[in-house]
Amino acid sequence: MIEAALQSTAGILCLALVFDAVIGDPPALWNRLPHPVVLFGNLIGWGELRWNRSETSIAACRRGGVLLVILLLIAAVLTGWLLHRVLSFVSYGWLLEAVVASVFLAQRSLHDHVAAVARAFETEGLQGARRAVSMIVGRDPEQLDEGGVSRAAIETAAENFSDGVVAPAFWYLLAGLPGLLA
Repeated sequence: MIEAALQSTAGILCLALVFDAVIGDPPALWNRLPHPVVLFGNLIGWGELRWNRSETSIAACRRGGVLLVILLLIAAVLTGWLLHRVLSFVSYGWLLEAVVASVFLAQRSLHDHVAAVARAFETEGLQGARRAVSMIVGRDPEQLDEGGVSRAAIETAAENFSDGVVAPAFWYLLAGLPGLLA
């Protein structure tokens, strides 16, 4: 009964969330291999170079952008479907699927980055916290006071929690690995 629950989509997602919380993104692995999100970014960059040139008309750029989105979505869905199919034939494939799904969740990474701001406050004061928060926000933190740095870290955590945890979990529950990768 417990094994059947773990093999369900919700069970696999729960395991993936636990794996991400405990292990996160191990630097030893991602220093040797490109993270799938980096590969996806490289594909986007390739499409940008190919279809979004300054000499290209706005309409052609728009068509190229739509084509790129469609191609990337098809590639993501097919990759997710293929991974799911392959893992369904492997003993404990559901456990491996949880490991794969955990790669696309960012709760541990998000926690670590925001916790670094808190640690910097404690050990290095406002200047250290400004430096730490600059790693996770787009704004210039040099003019922020303690409250501003804290708000910037909290706002970033909230925004990225939606993108890095809630949305991937939702799409995994809705459509499994194909949905998560898309």
